[in-house]
Formats: sequence, C-alpha cells, structure tokens
Amino acid sequence: MLNQNQTPLLDALKANAARPHAPFYTPGHKLGEGISQPLVDLLGKAVFRADLTELADLDHLFAPQGVIQEAQQLASEAYGASQTWFLVNGSTCGIEAAILATCGTGDKIILPRNVHSSAIAGLILSGAIPIFLNPEYDPVLDITHSITPNAVQSALQQHPDAKAVLMVYPTYYGVCGDLSAIANITHQYNIPLLVDEAHGAHFAFHPELPTPALAAGADLTVQSIHKVLGAMTQASMLHVQGNRIDCDRISKALQLLQSTSPSYLLLASLDAARQQMALHGKKLMSRTLQLADEARMRISQIPGLLVLEILSPPYQGGLGGSPGFIALDKTRLTVTVSDLGLTGFEADEILDEKLGVTAEFASLQHLTFIISLGNIPADIEQLVQGFITLAKEYRRSNLTVKNQVWQNLDRTLDYALQLSPREAFFAVSETLPLTQTNKRICAEIVCPYPPGIPVLMPGEVITKSVLEYLQQIQAMGGFISGCNDISLRTLKVVK
Repeated sequence: MLNQNQTPLLDALKANAARPHAPFYTPGHKLGEGISQPLVDLLGKAVFRADLTELADLDHLFAPQGVIQEAQQLASEAYGASQTWFLVNGSTCGIEAAILATCGTGDKIILPRNVHSSAIAGLILSGAIPIFLNPEYDPVLDITHSITPNAVQSALQQHPDAKAVLMVYPTYYGVCGDLSAIANITHQYNIPLLVDEAHGAHFAFHPELPTPALAAGADLTVQSIHKVLGAMTQASMLHVQGNRIDCDRISKALQLLQSTSPSYLLLASLDAARQQMALHGKKLMSRTLQLADEARMRISQIPGLLVLEILSPPYQGGLGGSPGFIALDKTRLTVTVSDLGLTGFEADEILDEKLGVTAEFASLQHLTFIISLGNIPADIEQLVQGFITLAKEYRRSNLTVKNQVWQNLDRTLDYALQLSPREAFFAVSETLPLTQTNKRICAEIVCPYPPGIPVLMPGEVITKSVLEYLQQIQAMGGFISGCNDISLRTLKVVK
C-alpha cells in the first residue's frame, strides 16, 4: 500500500519554484518576471513561478522515472488501475490513444454513434473502421442513453474480427448502461473494452455513485479529472488493467498526441486532486450528493418542472425500464422545462443572463447541471430560486415538442460507409449546397441536437432520408454541430 497522503510531483514543483536561481531555460517569462501586467493583475505572480519546464527534479512525462512516475503510481492505486498515465491534453488525447493502441488501418472497432468527437478523431488518426451502434433512446424526453449488451452481442456475432469495443459511461446526462454485462460479452471475444468515462472520475470514491468502469470490468478508461473533481481544465487520466491492452502502445500513442512541453501546473493539479480524493473523497462526495439530493427534491416540487430520475413515471418503457439506463449519477441534474412553454435554450438564456445561474448545457427540452465538490449550499439555493422565478415569471402556454421526428433513429435512417473516416478526411473535398449532396460521400461530422447522435460521419453516403431528417430537426428548433456550416445551407463532400 502506498501512502496516499504524499504528493511527490506537487512537492517537487513547489521546491523548484522556491529555489533561488538564474533561469536560462523555457518558458520565456522566467518565473513570471516577463508576464504582462494585466495577466499578473488577474492571476497574481505566484502561479508563474510554478510554470516550469522538465527540469532535472521534475521528471519527464514521456519517460517518467521520478516524481511523475511516483504520482502516476499513487493515482493507479487510488483508482484501482494497474497503470495510469497523466494527460495534459484532456480526455481527448486519451480516447485517441486508446483507439490508436488497439486498432490499425482497416481494423474494426464497435462503438456508439453518440461518441465524443475525439473518438471520430481516433478513427481518422488510426484508419480504423467503425461499426456503429445506436444507443437506447427515450422518445418522450429525447435523451439518448447507453448502448445495450444485446446490441454489442449482435455486433460481435456479425463482426467477430473486431479489435475493440468502446462505450460512453456515463453519458452527458449521467446515465450509465450495463458496463459489466458488456465487458463480459466483449471479453468472450478476447478483445478489450475501452471506456470514455470522462464524466465519471468521482465514481470510485462513494458507494452511492455508479460502479466505476474499472471495477465493472473495463480494460481501459479515460477520465476528465478536471470535469468533476479538483484538477485544472485539460487535466485528465488514462487507466489500464489486465493484459488485453499493450501498455507500450499506449505510451507511444500519447507521445504522438501530447505536447513535448507539458504544463507542470496541470500535472501537479492531477497529483493534488488524487490526494484530495484518496484522503477525503467519501466525505466530499457525501456532501456533494447531499447538495444534489436537495436540489433534485426541491426543483421536482416546482410545478411545470420534471427532474430526470432512474424511474420517472409516466414515462413507460424508458427511464429505468431501458437496458441502456441501469444507473444514474445523482450529481448530474437534468431538468425538463418544456411544460413551462420554454425550450431548454430559452430557459438557459434567462437563467444565465437574468438570474445568475449557468447550466452545463441546454437541449431542446432540458437543462443539465453538474453539481460537484466545488459547489456550496449557496449555489444550490440560487439554482432553486432561479427555477422558482423561471416557473413563476417566465412561463408561457405549453410548448408542443413534436419529437417523433427523431424517434427510431436506427430504423428511419440508412447508414452506408463508403470510405473509412480517415480516407474521407484526407480526400480532396468540395462544399456544395445541401440540396446537391444526395448520394455524395460526406467529408465532415454532422451532429444534430437533439438527440445528439452524429447523423453523418466522414466517409458515409449522404441519403435523401438523412437530408430530410436534418432539415426537419432544424425546422423544429434543434441545432447542428460538428460541421463547418452549422446553418446547414452547405455540406463538405468528397470531391
């Protein structure tokens, strides 16, 4: 057992920042002496004394043998991994490295269509061929959940030569699928299960939170320590367990994807965040869950508002009854506002600009909030009062959201991959009016919200049904992301 009270990397950085010496190395601001005054006024000078490079005492991120190695070993023990890598380019580079380490050109990987754009980047970088699965979808709330064990089983029976399965756990809404069952199915084919656990870095520290991915059987998981814990933005970790992942390939992939001048401020924040959770995680998460429970209870009592729960009558067959929704992270709060006659986008704007409450993100019917160890009771009070005011003063006649357009996505749209995402990305492309793109090969990602599932990827054939679907979503108030022209008047296609 390692001493989780230690912070070897943070201690080394502190010592080097305090050491009197004449600096003739990068960065150019030299311990903060060269920083512009407006930035000093904002941040103070002390932070820049710690903005150091790979000095002898500070180890090397790509070949750690000193304090970085020690800090990563402490993290791997705290998270139940056999090996951990610190990431300074967010979970994005971790997902890309996971795909690069398991798939080569032409190799198949099974993954959900509601993956983060970093997974698409991983396909482009690796040359892997995606076998996409549609996640479970709640047509009443227009929320996508997880892929199901049955879908993974069916895909592996059709593609037994697949090299890996990737899943999102939890989703942006805090919904968790049956990771344990999917791991068991995946391992029957002796291939690894890769998990985008960007929003689940806190799961390991409280029994009332969903089971952590590693504990449920994942071979590799990537976590954004900055999203829900106390690290600085962009600071993440990649964890591996078992022998299905080649750790040398992970290290080599990360050398390709990360800066050769990593920020020691980010690295030290990972060391500090790990220590904080290893020592005080259960207490901090208990307090966070208490705040989240209070917010959930009080907001659910406000007329016209519905809070996402594992079981939310009268939604039959959806929440709680879905194999894509078996657990919910209660620190993630999703509030349905459509019964107030408002879209989520309108409610978001009112709360943010007039009531001093800023959500994580908005969709057509909902607002989603991240409640974390950094929130205090006053935040919850402001959130609840904001919703009370919203319901009293901004209510309109009921909003009719005709979401049948994006129901049964897998049955209404035809997907045909003509080129690999890599081939399509590097192919010569041209931009055409949307109406002229039928039967052409897409050269970019097109992702409508709702439901947040990419409808087109680089390499897929654009069909008439896809074009009609996208136009209907736009007409009904949804919006398009990922592509160059978000107004969707034009689309990039392979020339």
